[in-house]
Amino acid sequence: MDLFRDLDPVLHSQLRLAIISLLMRQQEAEFTQLKDRTGASSGNLSVQINKLREVGYIDVIKNFKDNYPNTICKITSSGTKAFDQYVKCLQSYLTVSVKKNH
Repeated sequence: MDLFRDLDPVLHSQLRLAIISLLMRQQEAEFTQLKDRTGASSGNLSVQINKLREVGYIDVIKNFKDNYPNTICKITSSGTKAFDQYVKCLQSYLTVSVKKNH
């Protein structure tokens, strides 16, 4: 096992990591909820959601709610696995760092 495995470059972005972290807690969220919780602009959030969708970490469902467009993001099993792996990689970095400093 590599001591320092590469961190997933898709998740190693603050906003994409925030989106996935929120979806890990609640499985799905509307675009407006993600925007409010992350403080991101609509344009930046859209770009980052599309990157997560392109790699299969989230599904994006577009529909209407009260005659207005509504976008819902749902984490996929691939997204869950990628997040878990990302956390394990971070933990290995921290474990090595703590052992090195003691």
